[in-house]
Amino acid sequence: MKIAVIGGGPSGSVSAALFARDGHEVAIFDEGSRPEIISGESLVPGVIPIFRRLGIEDQIAAISLLKPSVTFIPMGGKKIEFRFSSLPKKFPRYAYNTPRPALDEILEQCARGFGATKISKRAELLSRGDQIELTPPSLDSVPQWNGRQPDFVIDASGRSRVSSKLMNIKAEIGPRRDVSHFAHFHGIHPEFPSGQVIINRLENGWSWRIPLPGKTSFGIVLDRLAASNLGDSPEARLDAVLKNDPLLKAETFEAKRISRVETYANYQLTSTRGVGANWACVGDAFGFVDPMLSPGILLALKSAELLHQRCQFNNLKESLKSYSAEMVTNLNAWRYLIDFFYSGRIFELYDQGLDFQRKFQNLPIGFIDAFMTSNLASMASGFTTASRFAQGILGFAERYMLENRAKTSEYAIA
Repeated sequence: MKIAVIGGGPSGSVSAALFARDGHEVAIFDEGSRPEIISGESLVPGVIPIFRRLGIEDQIAAISLLKPSVTFIPMGGKKIEFRFSSLPKKFPRYAYNTPRPALDEILEQCARGFGATKISKRAELLSRGDQIELTPPSLDSVPQWNGRQPDFVIDASGRSRVSSKLMNIKAEIGPRRDVSHFAHFHGIHPEFPSGQVIINRLENGWSWRIPLPGKTSFGIVLDRLAASNLGDSPEARLDAVLKNDPLLKAETFEAKRISRVETYANYQLTSTRGVGANWACVGDAFGFVDPMLSPGILLALKSAELLHQRCQFNNLKESLKSYSAEMVTNLNAWRYLIDFFYSGRIFELYDQGLDFQRKFQNLPIGFIDAFMTSNLASMASGFTTASRFAQGILGFAERYMLENRAKTSEYAIA
């Protein structure tokens, strides 16, 4: 089979690697125009098995910092740590903080190592009914195909959503209207333990601190109106948060920005249809949930693996239908979990768990904390996010542990 992959980011490279490994003729179209820094630097443990299956974990580890856990600061000086060490032993109990350009390069080299061809230009596409084809100039870029159209097209174009735009497919937009600004810094004090990611709740959003080798990625996610009130430029808004938030001001007073400030605005965007007659979307081209909990790279890699597993070219329509349904399930599962953090209910549950532990002192010390932390860590790590059992535990806890508490949490992120 001849397969054209549109985009060379993580989902595109992994898709290309998997299909090329099977002996298909794969061409990756990617012009290589990426910004200086890219979001998706903080990974979750769910990516580790995928790296291992591709045989590249050692390469990833060499360019990364080990990430042992994530600390949330929902208000004031209160800290809640979600430790990967609490994961069941069958799962990897760590992740990585990884510079994205270097990660993307390793994934592209992996695809090329399995036989995929890199075409260093943007693909031009046209539609014939519900089929996607390459324009003659783009087709000529793959001379070994001798003018034959690809049998299958994988849209890994990210938020550009080229197939959706080509087919006039609408997107479902989530309830939040946030904007993110982020950059790399020197001088932000390292957290303990090394590699710890810190999430701070802000007055109208939240911020992240991701330790990377030799620097720290700092970013903010704010309501658009609140962001506009902080300044006329991304640089001004980022600086305003660092200077005005009391906790950040104390912990980052020596920070010096060493990169340009990047901006992302189209969060919570999912195509209403992610597959067609001879094409399928992977990664952000199918849907992006939210940067909270850092699911982006996992969903990108998992979508590539899932498409490869489900795709049967002798029964393409039904196999793509199965792939699409499972992708929607995964995206909805992450939305469900992330909403617990934005609403503040996850921290309310944590408080109630501690109260419950104090009330029933005959329980083993730390039982409730360990149980809830393990379940949440498994979900937030990407292993049980879509598990009905794990979701059921979370829903049961919310229903019965928070039944007498106000629906509007003091921990909620505006």
